Amino acid sequence: MSFKCGIVGLPNVGKSTTFNALTKSKNAEAANFPFCTIEPNVGVVSVPDERLKKISDIAKSEKIIHTLITFVDIAGLVAGASKGEGLGNKFLSHIREVDAVVHLLRCFDSDNIQNVNKTVDPNRDLEIIETELMLADLESLEKRLDKKKKNKSENEELDNLLFEALELLRKGDSINHLRNHHEEKIVKMSNLLTLKPKIIVCNTDEASVVNGNEYTKKVTEKNKDNEVVLISAEIEQQINELEANDAKDFMNEIGLKETGLDRLIKSSYKSLDLATYFTAGPQETRAWTVKRNSKAPDAAAVIHTDFKKGFIKAEVIDYENYIKFNGEAGCRDNGKLRIEGKEYIVQDGDVLHFRFNT
Repeated sequence: MSFKCGIVGLPNVGKSTTFNALTKSKNAEAANFPFCTIEPNVGVVSVPDERLKKISDIAKSEKIIHTLITFVDIAGLVAGASKGEGLGNKFLSHIREVDAVVHLLRCFDSDNIQNVNKTVDPNRDLEIIETELMLADLESLEKRLDKKKKNKSENEELDNLLFEALELLRKGDSINHLRNHHEEKIVKMSNLLTLKPKIIVCNTDEASVVNGNEYTKKVTEKNKDNEVVLISAEIEQQINELEANDAKDFMNEIGLKETGLDRLIKSSYKSLDLATYFTAGPQETRAWTVKRNSKAPDAAAVIHTDFKKGFIKAEVIDYENYIKFNGEAGCRDNGKLRIEGKEYIVQDGDVLHFRFNT
């Protein structure tokens, strides 16, 4: 299971610079003028997880395979995008394809960067983006539900969600809370932009990346229900240009415990309600991403659908026990290897071996 995060924001807030820094690439053109990004740039990065190396060393695996996350650098949005202003139509079509929305906000002052607005106000910028997404959803719902009135419904629960969302949006109210009242598959089927999980990223100057500044504090105060991550795109680029040991020394020097990429991925996992389990053996140690609270057969299906169809049971070792008792054999000898059935809820960090019959 892989997932995709779309980076959105107003023109010239640092989307392309941040994208390049996060994906360690130069795919996205970063320029000092609006709409320098037209077609979305896509970058795939490995999800860092220090547990993989420790498991691999014990299992004496030939290779390590990380799970992946995809970042999409989407064209800058402006007021009126829902009506096609700027690159609005392109923006909206591209954002429908991602699993989560990363709202990148400018939280630094600079006389050298053009801005579509004369002042720096990240909360205002976020409101512009969210308003356009709400307007786009409203227009989409009115068209879809007008057609539904003429045809017999095939999914009552989906219809209930759509009509409820339409009523709220017509009042100008947020529909984010509807995620908590409907099944995830129904929420996904709605394909509504404003129901996608969101992470707010404050792009700061170098001096503010650790403790923030007046802009980031205002964003945090107003968005207490959302994940807020501080990133300095400039610092991320500097880290990428250094060797591993030098990068660690540089981060210690400025007080950073982890990179912006690491912080963003953790927030993405939390927002998308994801967990990681591992498989380990002589050939490879591998991380797998699943929805939190997944049952064992569903987790097995991430490896191959046949594993779910023919699922018999799962051998389960907690990560801590795997390390403490030096792998599978030690855990078995000390009674720390469990046999679980179809109802077992996979926990983050589980080392699993599935038994199945095809």
